Amino acid sequence: MLSEIRAHVEAGKRLTRQEGRWLLTEAPLLELGALAQAVRLGLHPGKVVTFVIDSNPNYTNVCVTDCQFCAFYRKPGDPEAYTLTVEEVLQKVEFAASRDATTVLLQGGHNPEIPLEYYLTLVRETRRRFPQVTPHFFTASEIQTMSQVSGLGVKEILGRLKEAGQYSLPGGGAEVLSERVRRRIEPKKGGPSAWLEVHREAHRQGFKSTATMMYGHVEQPEDILDHLDGIRDLQDEHGGFTAFVPWSFKPGNTLLEKWIKHAAGPNQYLRILAVSRVYLDNFSHIQASWFSEGKRTGQVALHFGADDFGGTLFEENVHAAADFVNTTTVEEVCALIREAGFTPAQRTTLYEILKVY
Repeated sequence: MLSEIRAHVEAGKRLTRQEGRWLLTEAPLLELGALAQAVRLGLHPGKVVTFVIDSNPNYTNVCVTDCQFCAFYRKPGDPEAYTLTVEEVLQKVEFAASRDATTVLLQGGHNPEIPLEYYLTLVRETRRRFPQVTPHFFTASEIQTMSQVSGLGVKEILGRLKEAGQYSLPGGGAEVLSERVRRRIEPKKGGPSAWLEVHREAHRQGFKSTATMMYGHVEQPEDILDHLDGIRDLQDEHGGFTAFVPWSFKPGNTLLEKWIKHAAGPNQYLRILAVSRVYLDNFSHIQASWFSEGKRTGQVALHFGADDFGGTLFEENVHAAADFVNTTTVEEVCALIREAGFTPAQRTTLYEILKVY
């Protein structure tokens, strides 16, 4: 079966769902990795592996969506709940900028007390005060929260964010784009269309975005294929995704923790990464998540189809709330990439090369 799939890939044929299922469930891992790496080198010949200098602060942990996988959020009125002022958020952007960050990935909870102007001001002021920083702000579900609070449609919300100076969206909040999975772990977020429609409209308006997947909880192979099919089909429409970024669920301090018997390990991560490289034939970049999987697994991922090493993440609170803390520096990122046998290169949010080390 693998030789047939390899022949299809080399002939430029799109893999079928049946072939994707076999790769996810039966393919020998090392041979799958070799196929994924061949695809990667066909798209990006040479030894360059990119990374971005970035930070991932949060503006609020107040949320009314009650996702079972999230240890970060607090309900309104909780003693640990917070919402930062615009100036407090901009101080975090300033900190990132002072460390040469070119991207700030800002996200938070679904807080119905925050008016639309708050978000627009954050974008405008980031652009005005820190023109070297790309405001890579707000996940799809946060866009939907803005829509619900303001009474405006998603199209109008995205239009106003664009007018304020925002041109890209992070891919968070996708989890697994399967009706069954989303009903089980995040019923208040809606089905897959809730996430896909925001990105579809963003792409129509010229935004670029990433696609993500958080696996390792209640999903089955069919659910992962639903996810890959959903983002592959949307990419066919507008080509708006820059990269795919899978990572594994961190169960610590979550409601879902008691249902998870075995946490997803490195082998499962490498399999999903390699399958995504082969299956997502219209995605240019696959990101190795050193942050969520560990630095050594991140290095191995560069031999399983990944061409990007993610970001420096000077600040990160969501995984930290689940007792998973992993930090790095630009120097260490470069060293890790070199140790894996590649040449590090700093990129922008949109994958433009700024510097080859």
